[in-house]
Amino acid sequence: MSETHQSSRVSILVKALPQRSANHGETVCCAGVTAHGEFKRLFPIRFRHLGADAAFKRWDWVKFTYRRPTSDNRAESCHVWENSLRRDGHMPEKERASFLNPLVSASVKEAEAAGKSLALIRPRNTRFFYKTKKPDEIEAERRTYAEAARQDSFFDEKLKALEPSPYEFRFKFEDATGPHDYANGDWEAHAMFFNGRQREGTDQATLDWMSKTFNETYPRKGMLFCVGNMASRRQTWQLLGVLRVDDTGQSALF
Repeated sequence: MSETHQSSRVSILVKALPQRSANHGETVCCAGVTAHGEFKRLFPIRFRHLGADAAFKRWDWVKFTYRRPTSDNRAESCHVWENSLRRDGHMPEKERASFLNPLVSASVKEAEAAGKSLALIRPRNTRFFYKTKKPDEIEAERRTYAEAARQDSFFDEKLKALEPSPYEFRFKFEDATGPHDYANGDWEAHAMFFNGRQREGTDQATLDWMSKTFNETYPRKGMLFCVGNMASRRQTWQLLGVLRVDDTGQSALF
């Protein structure tokens, strides 16, 4: 692949759960959309190492420099130079629906047929639910997070290992080609659980609040799913992010 450096600016839609990278330690795969409606996948982002002028949230506009990856030929993928990341504004809520709805695909299959590896869909008949993880699953995740946090260079600030969520969050839904059951890999959903538990006081109260949010509030007001496929298994798609976006009638028709 070419080493040519390119520049881009995206509004961030997704921050996936952190993963351990053999070369970079704890990394986060992010995704966003340019002002021209082009999807971009940003990696490897060592998010918890970013400085104050670079650490971004969903809907922030972010500038960065990148090259094409050497081991990932998905068109949207960008190997980002981490020190080039800069926040450059924030997309107001009132602009999100008119910006994103024209980019919506009718189904995961439609996105795949179009050669996309990232897409937005507006799901139908959604049902958010959760599963309690087994103790050995939690312990395996805890070890992975601890190893990733320790895997820093000499000059990096040491990270406190992340604590895995005790629950797996999932959605059943339909698109234009039928039903799906996807795990939710959105870091914000897991942060939502831990922040909610601090406020609500118990796991069950938190889970009830999350269920009401995702099963009642979001579907009533409007919800988009950001989905993406895997580099090693292009036919396998995942739910990367859940976005609260009004339906203005510009979405792809079912």
